[in-house]
Amino acid sequence: MPRLTEPLRFDPYLRPLVWGGRRLETVLGRPLPGDAPHGESWEVSDHATHRSVVSAGPHAGRSLRALMEALPDELLGPAAHTTFPWLVKFIDAHDWLSVQVHPDEAAVRTLCPGEGSKTEAWFILHAEPGSRIFAGLLPGVEASHLREALAAGRVADCLHSFAPRPGDCVFLPAGTVHAVGGGVLFAEVQQTSDATFRLFDWGRDRPLHVEQSLACIDWRQGPVAPVRAAPGVARQELVRCPYFTLEHLGGRTPFLLGGAGRLQVLIVLQGRGRLGDEAVGPGDVRVLPAAMGEVGLVPEPELGALLCTLPFSPGS
Repeated sequence: MPRLTEPLRFDPYLRPLVWGGRRLETVLGRPLPGDAPHGESWEVSDHATHRSVVSAGPHAGRSLRALMEALPDELLGPAAHTTFPWLVKFIDAHDWLSVQVHPDEAAVRTLCPGEGSKTEAWFILHAEPGSRIFAGLLPGVEASHLREALAAGRVADCLHSFAPRPGDCVFLPAGTVHAVGGGVLFAEVQQTSDATFRLFDWGRDRPLHVEQSLACIDWRQGPVAPVRAAPGVARQELVRCPYFTLEHLGGRTPFLLGGAGRLQVLIVLQGRGRLGDEAVGPGDVRVLPAAMGEVGLVPEPELGALLCTLPFSPGS
């Protein structure tokens, strides 16, 4: 098998979902079949629900799972992961996602065996007037208050919320109650997991997981405020946690990526440029293996992107 010495591109996996829309096609250029609403495009995934497949280059046709099994050190570097650590998505929340919560490492072992914990970060690309993000509990909210609100159909009254804007980054540690909707398009980086418990679903007739949700809520997690990508700043750290570091790259500054012996993923948000010899534009996602040498990212003339980097060791 050839070595992992160049960026990897994968075929997207498109998911029709009741709360989705059509912006994955109209904004990001993902051809959507038929006229059904689509909510997610999984760009990089080693989850059992879908294993991403390389779309071009010497590894074309191979799955991310196959690369993880054959070349883990070249892909990840010194990090010890048996599953690729991130699931990278674009999400079109045309309607309202359920009010939901994801388990942490302790909760997932009892509530969703076989899954992983799910800490995630969102970067907002588009937000319609009237759209909203709910993130974290309001001060003083306890389980009894949330149960009363559930019975009355007023869960939103217990949650912090704000109007999102393009350029907002929202960090949601596992255990944070959250929801989004009303026309929001965003990129998401999360731990590889599909463990989601619905606490409330805005009147839709879908199963809820009230007891599981209450069991894995981090009751210390109060209001979550977004971090803004600052205009004119070439490189800005947005999130640092044990699972990933997320940076915003912006403007006309060229960058050298890769070559540091650690896994990275590049997510192009806006503008155009070149990654090595390859043209890249909005919606392009590339995995940069740890074994890869340095590659230049050159805006033409401007470009906005996210760079997700794997810590050398947990907590670093």
